[in-house]
Amino acid sequence: MNSIKISDKALMNAAKNGNWAFLEVFIDAYKKATGDELTAESMAKLNGWQNVLLAFSVFRDEVRSGGFVQLIYNGYGPYIFENPFAKAMKEMGAKELSKLVYKAREIYELRKDDLAKEVEEDELCETYLDYEEFDPLDDEYIELEADSISAIAHYVDEHIDDFGEVVKD
Repeated sequence: MNSIKISDKALMNAAKNGNWAFLEVFIDAYKKATGDELTAESMAKLNGWQNVLLAFSVFRDEVRSGGFVQLIYNGYGPYIFENPFAKAMKEMGAKELSKLVYKAREIYELRKDDLAKEVEEDELCETYLDYEEFDPLDDEYIELEADSISAIAHYVDEHIDDFGEVVKD
């Protein structure tokens, strides 16, 4: 695992633009270090907390753009639900998000085989109707997002050495 260097100046500038901008400084560094690919080899370049923050970025992007169904159909079900992601969210202070991920995991576990089937892009829209049980969870995430990001940013700030080596510019 390489040390991920984070620019102090970039962090200071990002912090002025909010919690998500602050987190993106780390996430962008992780994407650069991994070549923006999620493979066992690339993920080994990050420590556990760095992987958690990168997983949150993937989770956020997928659920915001297409909900839990998109997250799963894009192949991220195992990445989120079969790893200690929900537990890490709780530890980082995003307790309600953790509960939400556990609820989604229950549905995922019950329907995993069906959800793992490949479908054509034009069939994906129809697929959303088959998994309406995710709809309330998608809506709940949108309501929780700001508080979750705030909790995660606070945790990162308080444990910054776990997330990267901050270097002066």
